[in-house]
Amino acid sequence: MGEDVGRQEFTRADRTQYRAKVRRCLDAFERMLREAQFEFDRPLTGLEIELNLVDDHHDPAMRNAEALAAIADPAFQTELGQWNLEINLAPRELDGSGVTAFEDDVRASLNAAEQKAGAVGAHLAMIGILPTLRQEHLSGQALSVNPRYELLNDQILAARGEDLHLAIDGAERLRVSCDTILPEAACTSTQFHLQVSPEQFPAVWNAAQAVAGVQIAVGANSPFLLGKQLWAETRVALFEQATDTRSEELKAQGVRPRVWFGERWITSIFDLFEENVRYFPSLLPIVADEDPIAVLDRGDTPELAELRLHNGTIYRWNRPVYDVVRDRAHLRVENRVLPAGPTVADTLANGAFYYGLVRRLAAEDRPVWTQMSFSAAEENFHACAREGLDAQVYWPGLGHVPVAELVLRRLLPLAYDGLREWGVDTAEQERLLGIVERRCAEHRNGADWQVAAFRRRFDGTSAERHDALRGMLGSYVEHMHSNEPVHTWAVD
Repeated sequence: MGEDVGRQEFTRADRTQYRAKVRRCLDAFERMLREAQFEFDRPLTGLEIELNLVDDHHDPAMRNAEALAAIADPAFQTELGQWNLEINLAPRELDGSGVTAFEDDVRASLNAAEQKAGAVGAHLAMIGILPTLRQEHLSGQALSVNPRYELLNDQILAARGEDLHLAIDGAERLRVSCDTILPEAACTSTQFHLQVSPEQFPAVWNAAQAVAGVQIAVGANSPFLLGKQLWAETRVALFEQATDTRSEELKAQGVRPRVWFGERWITSIFDLFEENVRYFPSLLPIVADEDPIAVLDRGDTPELAELRLHNGTIYRWNRPVYDVVRDRAHLRVENRVLPAGPTVADTLANGAFYYGLVRRLAAEDRPVWTQMSFSAAEENFHACAREGLDAQVYWPGLGHVPVAELVLRRLLPLAYDGLREWGVDTAEQERLLGIVERRCAEHRNGADWQVAAFRRRFDGTSAERHDALRGMLGSYVEHMHSNEPVHTWAVD
């Protein structure tokens, strides 16, 4: 959502003024692209991880305010639900041992945070959806204590005009209604950022869209929601439904959802921002004092506050980002595809696979997106979310193939090439991409382990379902702290 906002009511005049201001920001952005006013001296990468808090019984711990105060680290911040936190890592270059440096920073920060949060009865869990979450945890009282979350909740429900209805069919079937947007808080993700030039942006974004399904298959870690086993990456279906502002009638009319894969390959980053302005009404029509055109005229860098806030309420799986640091503007692709966890090592292996693969695919003479339809990429995305490593996907030159075979035969070699082009050390390439290779070869990602560990505790036993989920999560957290990749975990 970007910056904090205060509690307030919006009038029709506010929305009219905001629409005009967003379009003025879009005009300023187009001018900046034309005049090449963006920093790209050295491409940086960034990492955000959303976390769950659990108590000693591995149920959700509604204590993020207390945990945040105890952790006392500016890298951590609250998220939508009181059982959520997020850590933001400082950006860095990938060359040399940059990925290992990321890993060391994350582990040090999380270990320190775990120790401090434990003092207030909260423990960190990196997992796509907390398996012990129940419907009673999704009431309005569980919203984080920050006006921006209550405001967003009110605006989404007002735009929708009715309660949220979740309907997900997977290994089991879920039907539930909710009068808050807190189901969105159940989705905890890993977000990889990649700074790019305006010229490079379309190729990098298209490449990221082309491989989004493969990313999910390799990294799926969200098989349970509200006690039900659903998709390998249930987070995808849940997030798409939990932030949907459309009524059934608007869906039938083809109105686009705010959680959106997109509908076409792009030729400019401007395409994405322009679509956001053209297709989506504002949720938070907050107008700043800045006149972006006047700022450009005097030779300074505009914040484009309205455009950035609007962009932050449209949840593309690969989101375009405009940001200003030290009065210099830059552009990023924010990859939002993957869940959190299972371990820091797994997270950085997923990152190495993503960064290497998009680097190589974006530079190919005949790019993959010129050989496949955009709808095929979207179908791959949802197939992999449903089936994980069991999915069949389409890839140019191969047709429909098992996704694990595609990774092993075709995509891992490309990821190695891409990491070499980034200047990543050979030993680091082999260690991190080796984790991805073993996951595919052994058919074991986080979702596979969770299902197997739950079934061992539940099937053919007298255990209650929730107790079996608690036991599975307890074992998961122990393994998570070992930092041994998930494909090595025993199903205990």
